[in-house]
Amino acid sequence: MLLLAVDTATPAVTVALHDGASVVAHADQVDARRHGELLLPAVDKVLAEAGVKLDAVTDIVVGVGPGPYTGLRVGLVTAAAFGAAIGAPVHGLCTLDGLAHAAQQAGVEGPFVVATDARRKEVYWARYEDGRTRVGEPAVDRPADIAEQVAGLPAVGAGALLYPEVFPGARGPEHQSAAALASLAAERLAAGGTFLPPTPLYLRRPDAQVPKNYKVVTPQ
Repeated sequence: MLLLAVDTATPAVTVALHDGASVVAHADQVDARRHGELLLPAVDKVLAEAGVKLDAVTDIVVGVGPGPYTGLRVGLVTAAAFGAAIGAPVHGLCTLDGLAHAAQQAGVEGPFVVATDARRKEVYWARYEDGRTRVGEPAVDRPADIAEQVAGLPAVGAGALLYPEVFPGARGPEHQSAAALASLAAERLAAGGTFLPPTPLYLRRPDAQVPKNYKVVTPQ
């Protein structure tokens, strides 16, 4: 197995390569406005560090979000293009699951909450029993509206760090890690586990919409 993992659902542009036993190379940069510019050079860097070409990759895993529209699409489209080019299967994983796995690797014990910044004074969030077990589906909410549900639970992620009044004692990891995503995916592949389709998990409608009431102009 040679698994390539990419995720652009958060401000982090993150790539990792996993050989089925461990992560052999990874690259991480945080820049919420340059996903499209940074992702391919990061992939090149990781492959070069590992001393392999793209066609050596046997599987691709991509974070499907939840996340903002533009950044999220960069990773998904790139993963789909790579999969088509080399004939490798593309597996989707929830971005919050990757953060939960990274949190467990960093010593966070469950149960806990993962929350990323959803903008608009909201967070994408989910509860976890441990770094591999999510409770329910990811959601997007205002922090104050979920205060009772997350009270007393440790929290990780940039969204939790933004709202200390709801997530007191929030800690890192702050952003997604493709290394953790790759490790989680390698475990699932080895165990014959299931994955999500490599399609975006938005949780809410995009900002840009077709106007409902617009003036129709016809030729005279």
